[in-house]
Amino acid sequence: MNKQPKKKKKLVKVTRIKKNTDVQNIIPNRRLKNMLIVIIILFVLLMSRLFFLQVVDGEHLTNLAVNQQTTSEIISSKRGNIYDSTGVTLAKSETVDTISINPNKIVKKKPEDTKAYKELVAKGLSEIFKLDYNETLSKVNSTASVETIIKKVEEDKVNELKKWIKENKIGVGINIDEDTKRYYPLNTVASQVVGVCGSDNQGLSGIEYSYDSILKGVSGQITTSTDAANGEIPNSVESFVEAKDGYNLNLTIDVKIQSIVEKYLKKAAESNKCSRGGNCIIMDPSNGHILAMASYPYYNLNDPYTPTSYYADDWDKLSKEEKSKRIYSMWKVRSVSEMYEPGSVFKLITASTALEENITSTNKNGDFYCTGMQHVGDKDISCWSSHPHGSQTLTNALENSCNPALMQLGKRIGATTLYKYYNAFGFFDKTNVGLSGEEKGKFHKLEDVGPVELATMSFGQRFTITPLQMATALCAVVNGGYLIEPTIVKSMSNPDTGETINTETKYVRQVISSQTSNQMREIMQSVVINGTGKKAAVKGYSVGGKSGTSEPPVGNKEAGYVASFAAISPVENTKLVVLVTLYDPHGTSHQGGTVAGPVAGQILSEVLPYLGIEPDQK
Repeated sequence: MNKQPKKKKKLVKVTRIKKNTDVQNIIPNRRLKNMLIVIIILFVLLMSRLFFLQVVDGEHLTNLAVNQQTTSEIISSKRGNIYDSTGVTLAKSETVDTISINPNKIVKKKPEDTKAYKELVAKGLSEIFKLDYNETLSKVNSTASVETIIKKVEEDKVNELKKWIKENKIGVGINIDEDTKRYYPLNTVASQVVGVCGSDNQGLSGIEYSYDSILKGVSGQITTSTDAANGEIPNSVESFVEAKDGYNLNLTIDVKIQSIVEKYLKKAAESNKCSRGGNCIIMDPSNGHILAMASYPYYNLNDPYTPTSYYADDWDKLSKEEKSKRIYSMWKVRSVSEMYEPGSVFKLITASTALEENITSTNKNGDFYCTGMQHVGDKDISCWSSHPHGSQTLTNALENSCNPALMQLGKRIGATTLYKYYNAFGFFDKTNVGLSGEEKGKFHKLEDVGPVELATMSFGQRFTITPLQMATALCAVVNGGYLIEPTIVKSMSNPDTGETINTETKYVRQVISSQTSNQMREIMQSVVINGTGKKAAVKGYSVGGKSGTSEPPVGNKEAGYVASFAAISPVENTKLVVLVTLYDPHGTSHQGGTVAGPVAGQILSEVLPYLGIEPDQK
């Protein structure tokens, strides 16, 4: 077998392709689409959010930014001063400072540093101003934008704070704002009338409260743009609103007369052991000006939360609420807010009504008869005197302050006519004197007035009025018959412009004729010369008057008797009406002529010469 020659193998050259590791994998189309969709969605959401922030919530965010970038400083207005009628200062305001903080600006970069920084500030403030550290730290850690640390700071303490701030390199967060503090130079004089202010310079009682809106003025403000470090931004616009100071008030009160009244009122209340103190009003009947209005016990206007006299009894045993009630009771103007039964002083109103209505005359013999008791309805009502007065004229009846005679007179007049005059004399309304807490008379409804009610009203019991209502009505009795609205603020003046607003005399109505008024003054003079008002006489001057003694209200014997006396002088062309009221006397007597009459005389003996009124009697 022939062998075939072997075929020679053909060599093939193979070239290896080296992989390029720098080439990235191509992204599949599906994945690419998904990524694009996500990007579009995110873009839409972003645009929506921007639209909401800029358009929908833009105004709100702008306001927030403005609030964060602006600093406002309140410029306190100065509270107006209060003066008496002669220009003596009763209340004034002095410049002091208020210290406040911005807790959100008392910070450092690190939380632990902020904590230590706040503790440093709290410690410094509490030590300088003698404050509780924990309470101060709580304010420093507060989330509020502003916290008040202390008000009414004197200059020496402010200087101490400024030095501490400089030593501790505190740039922002502690504010020193100018403020005012109320001072009362005469301390206790006319305390209830003038009243007091609270820590924010708001009136709390008396004139300070009633005329608060006029006295306090209007605060101003400075608004400045600031950066994050509380520094002022260059070229920023500063807003300035000027403060308007409050008006000054001139009262009709005369400090000299007020001091005389307070001296004798205090003496009478203490010597007669009056458990509820006393009250006194002096008015000029020609214009209704109140020349003095005093209540005892007084209190120190510069220390108004310290109780005086009987208000301090068992003080430490009282609850917080009971203490507050006592203090507010001590502050109140009793002349307008404390009701009382006027007693026999009110007989002047009954007599005026009878004379005006021609029901009687001043000196008709045998017009009235007193047996010591008057039978009315189903009751026997006694006269105050244990000795019957017998036959009397109207003048005699008032000289003797005879209850049966006035009951007989009241029956002749009748309830309807009496109520017409009560209304005309102003007993059913407030006097509108402008003092806080004023009350008005509380009487039986006319339809409920029976024989007993008519009898007791005729001599001034079983209804209540305020002392100022009584004094105002007395002015009408003796000034020619005109009811005049009482005035205690004489004028108001703008300290910036000098503008002055005077209070005009307001004649409400004529109640009785000048003839009746003349007759009543003559009767009142006779009461002082011949009757129960002898102890009110003043040497050299003509004085008229009427005593009053009212029993405790039914169901409230603890209130005790009220002894009062009304006095006028001079009798012709009367310049002064004085009403003295002493509550629950426990001395040798509780009769008005004996207890309150001498007080009226003592007051007149000093006030008449002070006013330059010449003696008119030998």
